Amino acid sequence: MKIFVVNAGSSSLKYQLIDMENEQVLAKGLCERIGVSGAITHKAADGRVYSAETAMPTHSEAFEAVVYALTKSDAKVIDSFDEVSAIGHRIVQGGAIFKGSCLIDDKALNDIDELGALAPLHNPAHVLAIKACIKTFGKEKPQVAVFDTSFHQTMPEHVYMFALPYEYYEKYGVRKYGAHGTSHDFVSNRLAEVIGKDRKDMKIITCHLGNGCSITAVKDGKCFDTSMGFTPLDGFMMGTRTGTLDPSALTFIAEKENLTPADINHICNKESGVLGVSGVSNDNRDVAAAAEQGNHRAQLAIDMQRYQILKFVGSYVAAMNGVDAIAFTGGIGENDGELRRYVCENLAYLGVEIDNEKNTIRGEEVKISTDNSKVDVYIIPTNEELAIARDTLAIISK
Repeated sequence: MKIFVVNAGSSSLKYQLIDMENEQVLAKGLCERIGVSGAITHKAADGRVYSAETAMPTHSEAFEAVVYALTKSDAKVIDSFDEVSAIGHRIVQGGAIFKGSCLIDDKALNDIDELGALAPLHNPAHVLAIKACIKTFGKEKPQVAVFDTSFHQTMPEHVYMFALPYEYYEKYGVRKYGAHGTSHDFVSNRLAEVIGKDRKDMKIITCHLGNGCSITAVKDGKCFDTSMGFTPLDGFMMGTRTGTLDPSALTFIAEKENLTPADINHICNKESGVLGVSGVSNDNRDVAAAAEQGNHRAQLAIDMQRYQILKFVGSYVAAMNGVDAIAFTGGIGENDGELRRYVCENLAYLGVEIDNEKNTIRGEEVKISTDNSKVDVYIIPTNEELAIARDTLAIISK
């Protein structure tokens, strides 16, 4: 059985085709500049590559380009899209409505659309992609929505509520929702498997660290708390996002600079974080290189981010009254040994001890703590696409 996994943005469409018999990726690709000009890069598992510039005024044309790449190009992997059993969509915001993955029908599509106000950069694009799929493949092809927020639906009320007038929660659903839930679910489950324990019997902290970052406390097999909040802006500083800060700083800047809410939103999401502090880049590799050359702001950005990550990990140890295992994942989490070392050395009071040689490993599933460590520490590469495919298969098999 083959599952087609879609991760759509407003002007992009990432995809993978996965054979669920062996959970192998048959092909993956990316459509870019949708609505502007249009281009596709497609790669088969055996290394064959197809790329082309082609008009993509909407997501429908993008899907047509994908179908051609999969079935007719020099990098084809199937003869017809009829071989695909279902389509799984990554949906960023499921609000309080969706507590798990679901088959997409008219009501689900409408609900995802209405949640667009909570994720204006994401949900509207997901809706466009779903509608384009229906247009391209027909309503008979099952489509499944897998939500970034659903894993976090188990947070207790006292954890997800904000200390705002309660009416804003009642009127507009203003509360913590979290993000990266599909990754945190996959990584925490895989970590428990590797250790050989039931996730329900563990206290786990998963650190999803990339251009967007979040940390989640997993207790008794469920999400207990997570760093991202009402939107993915909350938490600790990221590539271009501020993370948590005093809201008065924003109202102060807005008054001084005569800025609109939209201006502030843009600054906080696109111009802040590692980029805003360093003035160099939102890519930690570029910032680290600048810091090595003596750039003070670059070093400051690194120090700030590492410290904030450590604070969240420590706070979740306190919130769960302990921790059994910690996992690092994402582009930074899997590759930045210095960051992992900093966090772990500052958790020595818990009995955390890392193997410095193993900590140099990049991007592989490996235990980096010593046998004497009282807390297991691992690198666990995330695989959100496989998680989406698994959920999609489970839903259509019911």
